[in-house]
Amino acid sequence: MPLKLIDKQVLYQGKRLRLELHHMEDDDGTRVVREICVHPGAVVILPFVTPDTILLIRNRRFTIGQYLIELPAGGLEKGEDPINAAGRELVEETGYMAGRLQRLMDFYTSPGILSEKMYAFAAYDLRPTNRELQDDEEIEVMETPLSEAYQMIQDRQIQDGKTIATLLAYERFFRQPHVES
Repeated sequence: MPLKLIDKQVLYQGKRLRLELHHMEDDDGTRVVREICVHPGAVVILPFVTPDTILLIRNRRFTIGQYLIELPAGGLEKGEDPINAAGRELVEETGYMAGRLQRLMDFYTSPGILSEKMYAFAAYDLRPTNRELQDDEEIEVMETPLSEAYQMIQDRQIQDGKTIATLLAYERFFRQPHVES
């Protein structure tokens, strides 16, 4: 039976997210409460240095108290177009500007509790520029063969969901086979 929203309570409004309680009711009058984290969305970028080499980052994640190996990524600003956010985040985190961005796919990161929609892009024709890390970011750029990145997933060195999803989707759906001359 479909649930309809009866009431919404905002518990917290921060700079990057909002925590809400949604009071729902079904056709029989049964009520349930859902805890929702409202997020403006984010981007993840698969940057190609060469057709077989990408940029990964080693990123300190305070929420889990460890460093993760990830693709560059970041949140959307209010009203920002995802392609603009992808270009901005690539520069901020890696110090490279893309000559061309290709939208690969969109996906929800954890739709049971979080409204965040992730927009995945591939970045090509990279050229170095000034890196613009935020004050609280600790990021190391890692030039990595694409084949090694796939192995890093298998070896559990890459544990970040958006990175795993984007790399594996790229391999399965977007990678062009090499043509031998």
